[in-house]
Amino acid sequence: MQPQKQNAHVGIVLAAGQSTRFGSDKRRALLREGQTLLHATLSLAQRHFGHVIVVLGPKDKSLPLEIPEAITIVYAPETQAGLGTSISSAFQHLLETNREAQTAAVLLGDMPWIQWDTVERLKQNATASTIVRPLYHSQVGHPVFFGKTFWKELSELSGDDGAKSVVQRHREKCELIEVDDVGVLKDVDRPGDLRR
Repeated sequence: MQPQKQNAHVGIVLAAGQSTRFGSDKRRALLREGQTLLHATLSLAQRHFGHVIVVLGPKDKSLPLEIPEAITIVYAPETQAGLGTSISSAFQHLLETNREAQTAAVLLGDMPWIQWDTVERLKQNATASTIVRPLYHSQVGHPVFFGKTFWKELSELSGDDGAKSVVQRHREKCELIEVDDVGVLKDVDRPGDLRR
């Protein structure tokens, strides 16, 4: 497989959630390294993608989230409507602004522990007409790479099911990549998850 251009892939970090189970804004929770949870995830994305988009909520405009200047911010409307709204906002933006990229990787803002090799393996297998997902011990994780073929459908999502409906409609186009990386499953719902 030939090496692909860095700008052939876009990273999308979903970070508009309400952190209800965490009890406070988990995006600003500090990790052992001194970074906030969101900043660590954005740093991960920037190491792999020339173009990174972060999706925030409409009320986040006044919060000191310290988003690096190189990252594109998309504000999703009505984030209480669910993950689907965040995903659709990101892909609407991509369809309007990016003609070069062939795939987009969806990452969750509370998953900064994914290994370098994992993302690179997924990137190498991602194409404009496939959906590529990591598989760890029979469990599907993130990031999920969506080829450009599916962006229009993703841009029309709503509700709280995320991209599940798109994946189910195109099972024959899905490719699972087995990885030895528990980071594809590790997210943060409660403060104790930061100490795992």
